[in-house]
Amino acid sequence: MVDKEDLRQQMIDAFEGADYPINSPMDLVPALPNGPGTKFESGDFSMTAMELNTKLGGGDFPYDSAEAFVDDVMDDLEEQDLI
Repeated sequence: MVDKEDLRQQMIDAFEGADYPINSPMDLVPALPNGPGTKFESGDFSMTAMELNTKLGGGDFPYDSAEAFVDDVMDDLEEQDLI
């Protein structure tokens, strides 16, 4: 079972170092601790930042904060029944 709050916090921790506002997913890469290979895991969910980028919709850029971006990512993951 996926702990959505834990997963959300992992993403916020990884993405909060980006220079906001961000205009594309590429603006996040320098902030990621392991670049595109940064992994987010909870329960049976495991996906790298690169995999997230390929599975998710285009997003509603620009984003002004990590929280706003992660909220949309989490919504997208739920809509696709990935979490």
